[in-house]
Amino acid sequence: MTAKDAPDTNRLAAVDLDDSIGSALSADADHERRVAIYDLIEDNRFTVIGHETGPYRLALSAADGRIIFDIWSAREERVSMIGLSLSPFRRIVKDYFMICESYYKAIRTATPSQIETIDMARRGLHNEGGDLLKERLDGKIEVDMTTSRRLFTLLCVLHWRG
Repeated sequence: MTAKDAPDTNRLAAVDLDDSIGSALSADADHERRVAIYDLIEDNRFTVIGHETGPYRLALSAADGRIIFDIWSAREERVSMIGLSLSPFRRIVKDYFMICESYYKAIRTATPSQIETIDMARRGLHNEGGDLLKERLDGKIEVDMTTSRRLFTLLCVLHWRG
């Protein structure tokens, strides 16, 4: 189901990432950012608990060791602002960065089976990050696993400085 087919109350219609990081991103990180945002808009499940009047516009930023979910309605009214500590994500993000670097190097020089092995590890960490984000959003925002994984990618991009 695409966002166009989803009920208006259960989806993101727009996602903005803090613009101040744009020039600091490597080409790989910028690609990850663009793909995650595109995929999120095309297919997502996102509901702010207690305010089921989407679609929503999400602005993501990081400040003071927190990831900020600034959520707006289609009528440009703030729905909610949620800050999550980044501390629980530090290990997964660090491991994810390392495996992504290995993956990007491997796709240039490694055999297909080596690339597949690294990619499996990368997907495992991505799932772990998505699970943790979904857990941390519990009671505030309801998301499906696919949406959570893509939001985890954006959380990583906010800290990926090339």
